[in-house]
Amino acid sequence: MITRLGVVGHRGYDGLSDVLTFLAREAPVHGLSLHVEGSLAELVPGAAILARPDEVDALLALGGDGTLLRAARFLGGAPIPILGVNLGKLGFLTACSHEEFPAGFAAFAAGRYTVQDRLALEASTTQPDGSVGVRLRALNDVVVHKGGFARVLRLRLFADDELVAAFAADGVVVATPTGSTAYALSANGPVVVPTLESILVTPVAPHTLALRPTLLPADATVRLEVEDAPDEVLVTADGQVGTALAAGQHLVVRRSTAPVRLVQLDGHPFFARLRMKLGWGGLAERDG
Repeated sequence: MITRLGVVGHRGYDGLSDVLTFLAREAPVHGLSLHVEGSLAELVPGAAILARPDEVDALLALGGDGTLLRAARFLGGAPIPILGVNLGKLGFLTACSHEEFPAGFAAFAAGRYTVQDRLALEASTTQPDGSVGVRLRALNDVVVHKGGFARVLRLRLFADDELVAAFAADGVVVATPTGSTAYALSANGPVVVPTLESILVTPVAPHTLALRPTLLPADATVRLEVEDAPDEVLVTADGQVGTALAAGQHLVVRRSTAPVRLVQLDGHPFFARLRMKLGWGGLAERDG
């Protein structure tokens, strides 16, 4: 049963204040206490300050996809459902728009929703002796890419210790099905239905016509080794946090044991969302 509702939000969106005012009024009506992140405290007087995942039963992410990804990172694998509310234009991962939120919140508070477990990734920088450096967690993708240099990376890609390919490219995107419609899509990767458990590996601008995006089993372990590169090789998770890949290190990416739980409301199936937000199959429906 949900009684404690966490709220994270992006103050750059014009609609945020209206949504928070609505929440402050309506949450007590439904027996919900609000716990807001510190940056929102002045907009919701009297609300508790959100500090840890175990303080809430569910989490609202008010903003866009980036806000939802940040919410997932805050939870750190805790099995808490996230309801994303889109206050911007795209909001592909979110469950409802700003305009739909009053009805969506009423349905959510009444328990009229489903929760979809989305595969997440864990990545670690690793020394040849197996010792682990930095650990990262991602809902969308983990990306290996160069810094501000024009040179390409020379990479070796392994799946479960089997060499898949040695190639030159600008980088590599290791994505979840959820992340197949993010950076991987821009790199000509396929769209993967988010409930299909798998790991998608997509080279970024590979210097060959023979290498294509590859879909691996969800339990595969992906290892990327950099053979020759500029001075700075970077690893980013969901485009928001990252680290440098030091000389002699390689990157290991595998499925996280803890999925991200996304709230789904009626009327927003996956392919309808593709048509409306990404122009899947034509622009008529999106522009109508």
